[in-house]
Amino acid sequence: MQRALPPPAHAPAYALGAVAGFAADAVFADPRRGHPVALFGSAALRLENLLHRDHRGAGALHTALAVGGVAVGSAALLHRAGPLRQAVAAGLATWTVLGGTSLTREARTIAAALGADDLEAARARLPHLCGRDPSALDGQQIARAVVESVAENTADAVVNALAWGALAGTPGLLAFRAVNTLDAMVGHKSPRYRRFGWAAARLDDVAGWPGARLTALLTVAAAEDRGRAWQVWRRDGAAHPSPNAGQAESAFAGALGVRLGGTLQYGTRTEHRPVLGAELRPVAVPDIERACRLSRRVGLLALGTTVAARLLWKGRR
Repeated sequence: MQRALPPPAHAPAYALGAVAGFAADAVFADPRRGHPVALFGSAALRLENLLHRDHRGAGALHTALAVGGVAVGSAALLHRAGPLRQAVAAGLATWTVLGGTSLTREARTIAAALGADDLEAARARLPHLCGRDPSALDGQQIARAVVESVAENTADAVVNALAWGALAGTPGLLAFRAVNTLDAMVGHKSPRYRRFGWAAARLDDVAGWPGARLTALLTVAAAEDRGRAWQVWRRDGAAHPSPNAGQAESAFAGALGVRLGGTLQYGTRTEHRPVLGAELRPVAVPDIERACRLSRRVGLLALGTTVAARLLWKGRR
């Protein structure tokens, strides 16, 4: 009788590729031209123009075709691939999917502007990192926004992708990035996407669940004060309106000893979010660099954890 779930093919090849791709991201950051994520976004937009209706069903079909096309297509291409091809594919996929180096570069660029008292330059750069309206933000508020974005995107752009790679290999890596990209495109509550984007937003919540918790655990492990990081995470992680973003943000708040959350402005929309680490001090500009270093430590721990899990699963099957 055949097993319903065969062991992952060429797990050592995947592991080698994942390590190489992580190193490529650290050295080169994201590919500058012909980025596969941008190509996926263009294809998803064309598909949206064909399918868009103010209806959840139309959005669910759009999500299924866009994400399913990536998952099924990449799995089919690699179905009978040998170890070398598996390793190369995993390396290229990891390099293009991860965004840890670009994330910290953007954060440090804003920190440099704030350190030079160039508030206008910092405001102009903030939209490259997050979707908040920077026009009325002061230096401390921008610094807080940057630290929160580093925390949240450490989960989305690094840990979650590696976690799905451990679970499903290269197709898992690519499918997660497709889900995350689609949510950024259509998963918000604007009049056009309130119903159409519902499926993409819910799928992103589900796909982000394991990596968000792993990010929080690894943040605690990487923190100088592990007890404080654990305490703030366990107390405040579920207070965030997002089922996942609060996990990483609260753990980062405790690890860095800073207060995150509160009132946010997204264009004309204002959100009053719970404060994470209310007893801690406000974010200061030097905390951006501390957050970047913490993000890098968490990413390295995630790489080791997920590669080891992939190899262990292969060995136990």
